[in-house]
Amino acid sequence: MDVFMTGASGWIGSAAVPELVAAGHRIRGLARSAVAVDKLREAGVEPVDGDLDNLDVLREEAAGAEAVLHLANKHDWSNPAESNRAERAAVQTLVTAVEGTGKRFLFASGVALTPGRVLTEADASPFSGPDAPRGGAEALAMEYADRGVHTVSLRFAPTVHGTGGDHGFIALIARAARERGVSAYVGDGTNRWTAVNRLDAGRLVALALDKAPGGSVVHAVAEEAVTSRTIAEAIGAALGLAVVSVAPDRAVDHFGWIGSFFALDIPASAAITRERLGWLPTHPTLAEDISAGAYT
Repeated sequence: MDVFMTGASGWIGSAAVPELVAAGHRIRGLARSAVAVDKLREAGVEPVDGDLDNLDVLREEAAGAEAVLHLANKHDWSNPAESNRAERAAVQTLVTAVEGTGKRFLFASGVALTPGRVLTEADASPFSGPDAPRGGAEALAMEYADRGVHTVSLRFAPTVHGTGGDHGFIALIARAARERGVSAYVGDGTNRWTAVNRLDAGRLVALALDKAPGGSVVHAVAEEAVTSRTIAEAIGAALGLAVVSVAPDRAVDHFGWIGSFFALDIPASAAITRERLGWLPTHPTLAEDISAGAYT
């Protein structure tokens, strides 16, 4: 298929591109810098100048493609309102461009939706409206499953880990450990996160493009419940630091803004995804990547 892709040069997108190219897809990728242009060309992707705020470019590219894969996000943690605004505007533009065509529209979302219980692919996102996390983009896009769009939500684990330059949540937690001189977890450390290796996530993106039913949810989750204490112990061992508990009311002081998120209990299942798409994660676990020095 002719695929228009945002985020093709990003952490997950750059792992998905080789899988997509190997499957025979032809990709045009949004590129906001000369570095991204070079990276995409080297990977066999035709660059498209622009960013998420260039809505006319998004609309034109989506209309001309056979499928749209939206993985980009501003991820501006200093201004989440702006990230949410941009995400909603981009999804609205892309999905309306393909409305009524039956084209595939796959987009990135997250599994951190319902703290305290195991989230499954059958659970709808509780977030809607422009002021919701990610601008309520998942709920918005799913409305178009009944409007002639083959919509698929790609819910990624909060920890998409790997070697070679992860700047995500685990990198922030490891940085706090280096700065504080101890590797910490919150409270008793039994709260659960999910994790997936970026290479396994990239493989899943390609499988979902080819096989995921319209209106479905895909969970990019290889490890369904990794405790925060396990994460802290792996970081402590890798950095040679003591492992300690931080009281919940001190989490943000210790970790920064990520502290409140690191304290959440957000397990998720990928059983439906594995059965439906035949996805079998094979790459290193989170603890294995940490032990191998990915965050040191």
